[in-house]
Amino acid sequence: MNEKDFAELSAGHALAALSPEDERAYQDALAAHPEWQDQVDADAQVAGFLAEGAGEEAPPADLRARLLEQISGMPQASARAAAAEPVAAEPAVESAAAPADDPVVAGPPTEAIQAVQRRNWTRGLFALVASAALLVGIGWGVGSLVEQARTPLEVQALEQIEAAPDAQTVTGQFTDGGEAVLHWSDELDKVVLTTDDAPEIASDRSFELWFIRGDQPISAGVFDPSDEVTALLSGEFQPGDIVAVTVEQKGGSPDGSPTTDPIITIPTA
Repeated sequence: MNEKDFAELSAGHALAALSPEDERAYQDALAAHPEWQDQVDADAQVAGFLAEGAGEEAPPADLRARLLEQISGMPQASARAAAAEPVAAEPAVESAAAPADDPVVAGPPTEAIQAVQRRNWTRGLFALVASAALLVGIGWGVGSLVEQARTPLEVQALEQIEAAPDAQTVTGQFTDGGEAVLHWSDELDKVVLTTDDAPEIASDRSFELWFIRGDQPISAGVFDPSDEVTALLSGEFQPGDIVAVTVEQKGGSPDGSPTTDPIITIPTA
């Protein structure tokens, strides 16, 4: 069995629609080719998508027509169409009778031909259904995936915190009078600082974030000056930490400790 045939069986297995004979062939092929497991996993994901549904976004209106057009080109459909067409009568041709002892070569039984056609059509349908589901799940979801990819991680984190049931916010004051808001969720273990009042600093300097835990400062990342700041703190957050911001050399403190006094501190207790 080649990999293409196995892919068709794998799609049918994922849909729980293989005949006992095809199921045995599928299991034997997988045992002989464990490297095809990735195909099995992919088909299982597609089947899971089918079970869950395609979501709120409706597929294109011409999907049904295109699927039916593809199905009509499969062997079973072709066989049915051929059966429905009238067969033109062949003109009688006089010929000498064959000797009685000449062997007569019989073709395969009609039932066998139909079984092969039915199996081929069924396998093709499995693959088509799986492909259609994959297109619905990936192709028509690609817009939301692209949109998510374009959204910065810190903005995604802020949206997740705001939606969390234990979301908390505290407003702090910069030493020069501006404000910043700290957003966090213990459940998500995420902390985001937002502000549009960050003081101006030299181009060769950066703001550095810190978790102050007891007397120990723990670096939580850096951010550069901007009109609107949304900064996701890195590292492990613990309830009760104080979040501080210092001004450091470009890229952050070289020794992992603050080199200046904080310009803002915000408690989370």
